[in-house]
Amino acid sequence: MGHHQLDKLDEQILQLIAENARIPFLEVARVCNVSGAAIHQRIQKLTNLGILKGSEFVIDPESIGYETCAYIGLFLKDPEQFDTVTESLKQIPEVVECHFTTGKYDLFIKIYAKNNHHLLTIIHDKLQPLGLARSETIISFREAIKRQIPICDLVDEE
Repeated sequence: MGHHQLDKLDEQILQLIAENARIPFLEVARVCNVSGAAIHQRIQKLTNLGILKGSEFVIDPESIGYETCAYIGLFLKDPEQFDTVTESLKQIPEVVECHFTTGKYDLFIKIYAKNNHHLLTIIHDKLQPLGLARSETIISFREAIKRQIPICDLVDEE
């Protein structure tokens, strides 16, 4: 993973689209005082560099019946099974994130469940058979902050 040199225009574009991913390119061009073609080229460059990773609509889990958000620290019986367990976790639709971490857990996952009973079923029927020594679950009552990484002062002043 490399660090890419960005200029002020790149920074300004990133800030605008981070605030509103649906902002029209022509509006970005107007705010940045450049042509629409220049914005299109910059967006393409930022995508090719891997700085921008697509765009998506975000589904609110609670609005479709997934009322329980949980973070689960997984302890593997055999830590050499990282790849196998990770591939198995990909097959569980309720698992929305999986991280290799430092600290006491081998893996740390985020899942959504319809309720606490559903959460228990996921842990017992889907996670435990993967070869876990044990797990620790933290239930989130409410997401207090969720945002993009700040886009400010990315340009090296020379």
